[in-house]
Amino acid sequence: MAHLFSTLKIKDTEFKNRIVVSPMCQYSSQEGFADNWHLVHLGSRAVGGAALVITEAIAVSPEGRISHGDLGIYKDEHIVKLKEITDFIHEQGALAGTQLAHAGRKASHELPWKGNAQIPSDQSNGWKSVAPSAVPFKETEEAPIALDKVGIEKVKADFKAAAARTLAAGFDVIEIHAAHGYLIHEFYSPLSNKRTDEYGGSFENRIRLLLEIIDSIRQVWPATKPLFVRISSTDWTEGGWTADESVELAKILKDKGVDLVDCSSGGNVLAPIPLKPGYQVEFAEALRKTGILTGAVGLITESKQADDIIRNEQADMVIIARELLRDPHFPLRAAHELGFDEIKWPVQYERAKWQK
Repeated sequence: MAHLFSTLKIKDTEFKNRIVVSPMCQYSSQEGFADNWHLVHLGSRAVGGAALVITEAIAVSPEGRISHGDLGIYKDEHIVKLKEITDFIHEQGALAGTQLAHAGRKASHELPWKGNAQIPSDQSNGWKSVAPSAVPFKETEEAPIALDKVGIEKVKADFKAAAARTLAAGFDVIEIHAAHGYLIHEFYSPLSNKRTDEYGGSFENRIRLLLEIIDSIRQVWPATKPLFVRISSTDWTEGGWTADESVELAKILKDKGVDLVDCSSGGNVLAPIPLKPGYQVEFAEALRKTGILTGAVGLITESKQADDIIRNEQADMVIIARELLRDPHFPLRAAHELGFDEIKWPVQYERAKWQK
């Protein structure tokens, strides 16, 4: 029976356990460049024993950033520091992943600790956002520009170029960010997509951009390397994207060669979400029944809770965010609490190992 510390092989890549560091925006970049904060933040989680460390959402274009503090991979100069980070992660026996993203209409925002408000396009650190339709996220915000065909082709080209840079930077895994109300989610949700062309209306049309982005990335990303997609499994509101549609999408993604679906939810409209420990695990379990691998996210904070998700075949990986902010060494602690004391510790930290 698989458990939290069993290995998992995806294509030619072996994950030493089932714990993944979730993408967590740090809003600490200048002009998209990674710096020593990102090296220490990501590197410490590799030291802590996670199998896969995924960067925050990393923008494929300047206009695709959530804020002016976002990481970027839209020019070759970004590669150098990212390669330093992936090299360090690999030295710790972990794998490095990145989450390619475009914020769509949720772009051009201030840093969270400065209020998180949208910055108007005519102000410093602001720019005009783009979306499937000219519908703002909030009525009080500036409406985005509805992408025309030329704009859509640019988005696909930006993802392709970013994937090539991802490879050059030494990453092992790409996750496409198609969740949380950002551009790709805006296309597949009927709440934000009001188009009447081949990218709007029907389910098949609304998922078209995601599928075309996958095709673009696969032109440069080796078939032997894992490709993940994060989706919002439901919009949590009537008339929005549904869990049943996510199941249908999972079947298509599997046929497209996607290896794992990271099952999050919400973010495209302001809607009440029934928060509780593991509240999104049911989506990972439902999509997994289609035959695709899944990752479970959402208030997973306890070692037994994470282990049970794997043992009960609800998901294939647990993707942890806040608990790994609180405790970068959660995997080492979880291994001790679950009795997997054979987990390898960094030699520099061995004196701190718990005694049996």
